[in-house]
Amino acid sequence: MSTETTVVQGLPGGELAEFQALHSRAHKETDVRRAAIVASKGTLDMAYPVLILASTAAAMGMEAGVFFTFYGLDIIQKKKFRHLKVAPLANPAAPIPVPNLLGAIPGATFLATRVMKFLMARQKMPPVEELLKTCQELGVRFFACSTTMGVMGVKPADLIEGADIAGAAAFLEFASQAQVTLFI
Repeated sequence: MSTETTVVQGLPGGELAEFQALHSRAHKETDVRRAAIVASKGTLDMAYPVLILASTAAAMGMEAGVFFTFYGLDIIQKKKFRHLKVAPLANPAAPIPVPNLLGAIPGATFLATRVMKFLMARQKMPPVEELLKTCQELGVRFFACSTTMGVMGVKPADLIEGADIAGAAAFLEFASQAQVTLFI
């Protein structure tokens, strides 16, 4: 047993309650559990881990935030998130192994995407649109990288409602208080 616990337990009832209240106020910010996730890829098979982890963190009571950068911005673009694809080319972890030559054939991406959507539906996985909505309902913060938006030609109006435009410094401020940080 630690000395701190012994001292706290030795406080008379009123003083113990006062100590606990002071401790709670002093550590309120540090007691918040937080998850910070970077989404840098915008394919269907990379959107799922980001959104599942973010929604799970929020459901566990954590503050969760996702920084969408480069192709990851596709996940939160109104005209793109419903049309994310799976690229079979150079993807050795694909559920059905595809030689690189076959992955380059026209239509291979379409087929790989259809197979992935079928496999997801068979496992009762919700579509990306539903996961985005779930994340937002659970309070997950979406940070769209302002610098990358300029590079990729993404306009604020292109983003889904609720996505915040933020620079790296704003996300790093959020992430600096995170106990869980992931780059996907």
